[in-house]
Amino acid sequence: MKKIFRFVLNTIPRPILIRLSYVIRPVLAFALKGKKYTDPIDGRSFKKFLPYGYGTQRNNVLSPSTLSLERHRLLWLYLKNETDFFTAPKKVLHFAPEQAFYKIFRNQKNLDYTTTDLLSPLADVKADICNLPFEDNSYDVILCNHVLEHIPDDTKAIQELYRVLKPGGMGIFQIPQDLKRETTFEDNSITDQKERAKIFGQYDHVRVYGRDYFDKLRSIGFTVVEEDYTKKLGSELVEQYCLANGEIIPVCYK
Repeated sequence: MKKIFRFVLNTIPRPILIRLSYVIRPVLAFALKGKKYTDPIDGRSFKKFLPYGYGTQRNNVLSPSTLSLERHRLLWLYLKNETDFFTAPKKVLHFAPEQAFYKIFRNQKNLDYTTTDLLSPLADVKADICNLPFEDNSYDVILCNHVLEHIPDDTKAIQELYRVLKPGGMGIFQIPQDLKRETTFEDNSITDQKERAKIFGQYDHVRVYGRDYFDKLRSIGFTVVEEDYTKKLGSELVEQYCLANGEIIPVCYK
């Protein structure tokens, strides 16, 4: 059964997976129902979460109900507990919208919600992040998570994020990050997909971000809070929600 789950979740193209998930999720949620772990996005509890990962599998990380990963649940908890995202009127731009969030954010009456991506079937606006079709100072909140590692010119992309964010606005730009690495690593000479997946986490990742990522954001003009939110939540909730202990949320202000 695990092999079937891994095949479905890791090898099927994303547009097809999104459609299949509407059928798969209720079955998974029913089969794994329990009390040990909780998905804070929908409040449902399970005896275990599913494994997930490219190459090396991480165990107990994929929610059976929302298909959220650690980073999605951490972001949800931060937005819910520490911001007025769900209560105050906000004009929101969401890149490559995660399925775990999409319907919830779309149905929030306080949000003027726009999604964008080059390929996602959930995108309202098909756009290149390095050349966005939006006016300056347009959005109160920008969510752009696990996108920049795919973009060759991430400096230009970050400049565009800064341009379209309103003064005083907030952006959250999560990336896969190796906090043990001081500087970000890129090597375009590595072309073999298996080798790239081994080094960069996925074959289509352009780089491995190090701790200098936060300073890169600051160099564009953002004020950056390196939010170690798992520390605030505590070890009991980190375990209950199946979070990645020590993951940093880059909270950016203009």
